[in-house]
Amino acid sequence: MELNADFTKRILIHSNDIPWKPSPMPGVDRRMLDRIGEEVARATSIVRYTPGSKFSAHTHDGGEEFIVLDGVFQDEHGDYPAGTYVRNPPTTSHTPGAANGCTIFVKLWQFDPDDRTQFRIDMESGLEPGPDGIMLKTLHKDTREVVRFVRMAAGSTLAETPQGGAEILMLSGDMLEDGDRLRAGSWLRLPEAAPLRLTARDDGAAFWIKTGHLPFATAPRV
Repeated sequence: MELNADFTKRILIHSNDIPWKPSPMPGVDRRMLDRIGEEVARATSIVRYTPGSKFSAHTHDGGEEFIVLDGVFQDEHGDYPAGTYVRNPPTTSHTPGAANGCTIFVKLWQFDPDDRTQFRIDMESGLEPGPDGIMLKTLHKDTREVVRFVRMAAGSTLAETPQGGAEILMLSGDMLEDGDRLRAGSWLRLPEAAPLRLTARDDGAAFWIKTGHLPFATAPRV
């Protein structure tokens, strides 16, 4: 399967407007955003766990990163409330689920194969001031990518030209980019060297952003 697999194109998806599709596990549904591969895939998705649902135990051969969007994600290592960013690098394993249900934004098979840094972090804690009413936090940085959480006050603007492309998931509020309105659940991907200009509207905006990673987009090695 290939879905939005041309990384030279700008893609904008309002994920809340697309239907849920069942995964192979009962009670776990997903909205696919991009994908290269079948069930083993380089994939970006929104995944919903109904109360009491869980995935079987598995190892992350290609790594997994995710944001808990609502509810509480759980595995044998602990509970992960909304607002938690998690990186589970290659070779890690767990049995995920959600006793009371949850929704996550998850990316699979997109790690440096040698990355072994596993962590969880509250995205909102320790925000640092930036220019023009912007607060931000670097969640992860390596030679391939930079991952940040950004909160923008109403009317503030963030402008940059990320080398290696950019990917944004809107978490709350709304903002404009190239004439398009982004709201909670909107997912935007820009190709390498495309200029990015974001302007927060009346309610401000909060979003997750990753830059630099698109040149490394390949199918999983299985």
